[in-house]
Amino acid sequence: MYRFLLTPRWWGINVFAVLAIPFCLFMGSWQLSRFETRVDSHHEQQTQADDARAAASAPLRELLPVSTETSGRQATATGRYDTGHQLLVPDRDLDERKGFYVLTLLRTDGGKALPVVRGWLPGAADASADAAKVPAPPSGEVTVTGALQSSESSTSKGVHSSGGLPQGQVGVISAASLVNLVPYEVYDAWITLREAPAPLTAVPPAAPPNSGLDLKAFQNLGYTGEWFVFAGFVAFMWFRLLRREAEAARDLALGITPEDPDGPKPDGPDDAPQKRSPAEAA
Repeated sequence: MYRFLLTPRWWGINVFAVLAIPFCLFMGSWQLSRFETRVDSHHEQQTQADDARAAASAPLRELLPVSTETSGRQATATGRYDTGHQLLVPDRDLDERKGFYVLTLLRTDGGKALPVVRGWLPGAADASADAAKVPAPPSGEVTVTGALQSSESSTSKGVHSSGGLPQGQVGVISAASLVNLVPYEVYDAWITLREAPAPLTAVPPAAPPNSGLDLKAFQNLGYTGEWFVFAGFVAFMWFRLLRREAEAARDLALGITPEDPDGPKPDGPDDAPQKRSPAEAA
């Protein structure tokens, strides 16, 4: 009954199935390993971030450049606030409330300025009533302590990378954007104060870049499922073809041939011979 498996047609089908199923299983396992690697990396970076937040504060120069190990560390810096260049960072949410950051540049003894997010206020940066609530930065030499953060990019949450903001506002907290607004160099980092002056609210540090489970990780997981489904589909189709061919071979062995659509059809009700009356027969 299964002699048809030795035909050239079935040799091709079998070879395809033998190669396709292991390939699909291999690709699915590889995508799964990629997802697990991203998960392990995420856990490792989260541990590093927790350790950074728990570590004692250190001078700013010892923590630069910002990395996954130093992001979130408490950094200290000494200098004078540039009261003439206080900036508002619009459209920054905190606890699901709309508001804005208050950013002031701290000019350090080294010559560079450190962007300092002094806190957050609810409202709109464009509203004069909300902007009037911003407290003035302290004068004279100050020492600040806050969580170290890396410069934002165009893909960071809440940024305005397209520009078009009014004077006194900045959309991205980065050296590349701030250096165009002030006549001195700016550190490629910023800090958010641990304690914010009233009525400001302290801004919690963000997670280090690329430390979360991004879309690529879940794409790997989706591809894993797709490859395993492909393997199952190939096995199902092979079994279905085998079963149909075996049934056809069994029917032929029993003398049952498939109906020829072009051959004569059995008589139907309309084709049955009609009985004639005795008179018509005579």
